[in-house]
Amino acid sequence: MTQRLNAFQTAPDAYKAMLGLQDYVNQSKLEHSLQELVKIRASQLNRCAYCLHMHIADARKAGESEARIALLSAWEESELYTPRERAALRWTEELTRLTERSPSDEAFAELREHFSEQETVDLSVAIGMINVWNRINCGFRTRHPNDRRREPAAA
Repeated sequence: MTQRLNAFQTAPDAYKAMLGLQDYVNQSKLEHSLQELVKIRASQLNRCAYCLHMHIADARKAGESEARIALLSAWEESELYTPRERAALRWTEELTRLTERSPSDEAFAELREHFSEQETVDLSVAIGMINVWNRINCGFRTRHPNDRRREPAAA
């Protein structure tokens, strides 16, 4: 796929504003590993290759296991995730899939069992931010530097 335009070069003030909000999320008390799981899961749902490539690499660098990364798309069926992570992943899906339905009371209740009010807001902002990054990168087909077409192997 050909990149449509470079949104961040075209609108540097928008990029700067996005980085400001991302910095808020990064400075929150949410665990880095949890943030990466949320970023990967939302990016899977949004089919954002750029963000998947980036956040899977970041999760690996931070020590996340290959099994947890590989099974993230089926997190509900896996015992590899803590109850706190499961609540965050459910909330990620609820906020990312807003066009399907409003976030459920059950998901919010589960979230509140494991997250303080401040953490609930911070997690929701983190989910919102990765969805913004996904929409920009998918919409303009942002290419990751390592995302290049593979040539078929010679027969």
